[in-house]
Amino acid sequence: MRLQLAINVSDIDTAVDFYSKMFDTSPAKRRPGYANYEIAEPPLKLVLIENGEGGGTLNHLGVETTTAGQVVNAAARLGDAGLAPTEVEDTTCCYAEKTETWVTDPDGARWEWYVKTADVGACC
Repeated sequence: MRLQLAINVSDIDTAVDFYSKMFDTSPAKRRPGYANYEIAEPPLKLVLIENGEGGGTLNHLGVETTTAGQVVNAAARLGDAGLAPTEVEDTTCCYAEKTETWVTDPDGARWEWYVKTADVGACC
């Protein structure tokens, strides 16, 4: 089993370039207006569907890692790929203490790479 995520994108070529860099892999299937990734790490079925009216209305998406080192490595890889991640920070958000970095896709969807280090009783 794996999670499938289907995202409407405004430009399939720009989105494929972004997600190929972000997940360090190429689409398993590519058709006009469509790309399908079978990402091994993290396990994810990512589907991009071109929608001329623009991208979807997500709050944010996330990749949960198991160590802070993985967050640091992801930020370095994303930066090397030209995707402009935020600095890696320790923060409290969404009822958790986390180490995180953020990157934004071409349609403005925000992706958080993070490791939860503790649960907390208050949010933001």
